Amino acid sequence: MSAIYNFCAGPAMLPQAVMQKAQQELIDWNGLGVSVMEISHRSKEFIALTQHAEKTLRALMDIPENYHVLFMHGGGRGQFTNVVNNFLGDNGKALYLVNGQWSTAAVKEAVKLVGDDNIDQMNIVENCDGVNQVVLPELNAIDKDYRYVHFCANETVDGIEIFESLESPWPVVVDLSSTIMSRQIDVSKYGLIYAGAQKNIGPSGLSIVIVRDDMLKLPSLAQSSIMDYSVAQANDSMFNTPPTFAWYLAAEVFDWLTAQGGVTEIEKINKQKADLLYQCIDSNPFYKNGVKAENRSRMNVTFQLTDNSLDSEFLKQAEQAGLVALKGHRIVGGMRASIYNAMPLSGVQALVNFMETFAKQHSA
Repeated sequence: MSAIYNFCAGPAMLPQAVMQKAQQELIDWNGLGVSVMEISHRSKEFIALTQHAEKTLRALMDIPENYHVLFMHGGGRGQFTNVVNNFLGDNGKALYLVNGQWSTAAVKEAVKLVGDDNIDQMNIVENCDGVNQVVLPELNAIDKDYRYVHFCANETVDGIEIFESLESPWPVVVDLSSTIMSRQIDVSKYGLIYAGAQKNIGPSGLSIVIVRDDMLKLPSLAQSSIMDYSVAQANDSMFNTPPTFAWYLAAEVFDWLTAQGGVTEIEKINKQKADLLYQCIDSNPFYKNGVKAENRSRMNVTFQLTDNSLDSEFLKQAEQAGLVALKGHRIVGGMRASIYNAMPLSGVQALVNFMETFAKQHSA
């Protein structure tokens, strides 16, 4: 059987080695004769797994000691609400930077909870001659008092990524769902980092929160205890039963990434993959991309066919060639190739080969 390459934006493909190991251990984990899904989350074996997972993640991301690592429920959307509930009590205000669909969704959740008066939003994407680019604001020039400023580092729908550091007089909260561990990040620049697992960490249903000590001292709103960062921290992310199988797979992914040489090495491969695909798009008039080069996502490469009447045929033939889940998000259309850490260079090369062949077959 020929190789199948899964370009889904999430739940995304996991490393093949991790899936094979999980398959082998599915009904007998750690020599216990039962699955990791069937044992107590408070057993010494599972506690050892969680401690190893945190230690490995801390090493991969070089997380300082004054930050807590939480394994939470709710995915990325859950954190839209949690961030507000944990930090905007006592009539707190926040600034939201908008650069795509997910940052817009985060604003909507914040407004639901505390109203328009407490949430300021700023669009940071400019369109010039059909090309989108990010323009970061001078936050130090804003004469307001915010509890935090929120932004999304990588917009999976729009194919926009922010590589620049955000200089801010207030704590920075960042959605790293698609970016986490794909490239080196200076954790110390952020008050809080959160990420849904289903891109570069593991299966959906789990989210990672990395929060600085001082952020946990901010006044919070009344909320459910299982979504309270302070409660999660005090209970080692086990105030209630956590998503144990997702946690197990995340630990395996962390080990896999460590074996690849860590974030430094995977970043080199990710850049090579993205450069290869964008070069194909830019060099062929059959395809186009509407994002300025400096802001093109390395993880989610969006592109359109110049003749969009061929979209269905492109997707059909791509799937026949073993290249699946290339359809763009319903909001923007076109194509989207998500090339997270688990996607090998061979998968991107196979896509490029297909795109070149398809263009030749359908060009006048």
